[in-house]
Amino acid sequence: MARKVDPARSAARREAITQAAAKLFAERGFENTSAAEIAKAAGLSSGSVFYYFTDKRALFRSVFERDLPMSRELVQRCTAGEDPVTSILAMVDELAVEAMDPIAPGILVEVVRQAGKDPDLMRVIAENTAILHEGFAALVERGIRTGAIDPALNPRETAEWIQVVIDGAFLNADPDRDPRPMLRRIVTRFLSRPRDLAGEPA
Repeated sequence: MARKVDPARSAARREAITQAAAKLFAERGFENTSAAEIAKAAGLSSGSVFYYFTDKRALFRSVFERDLPMSRELVQRCTAGEDPVTSILAMVDELAVEAMDPIAPGILVEVVRQAGKDPDLMRVIAENTAILHEGFAALVERGIRTGAIDPALNPRETAEWIQVVIDGAFLNADPDRDPRPMLRRIVTRFLSRPRDLAGEPA
């Protein structure tokens, strides 16, 4: 009789493997990290990785696939808010806090190295970017309609620039420095109508 699969246990093990892999990939790089090392770091047997993942690239993708449901939930939650500017800043805060994760710089370098070698990874990253872009663009458009955001801004272009600013926090990631106050200042000024900035110090 075949052994029953426990979905919760399988999900927990996949997550443990993914977390261990992310840390090792960030520290050592994708090419220099073996499946056996990942399994050991996750506290599992050496053959466990390929029971849950088809290959090492699928495991690397899983680090970023986890972002998809979280991004959808973030956009759904924030676009339900009444004040579009407050909602945009809430999205910025939640996305930027990850830049304080010690593995952020290393994993960013590695994703740049691996993206061109894995079209499926590119699709995952593009999908996540699109989810966030649609969320930001919808909020900017609403803010323009309500008069809270500079009407001279193009919602989709503005969404792209907000994402570029957030990406900059990861490029300059420092676990000891919280990027959120400066990002909030930059994004707030970017969205403000010219008359709202009148009288502010240059």
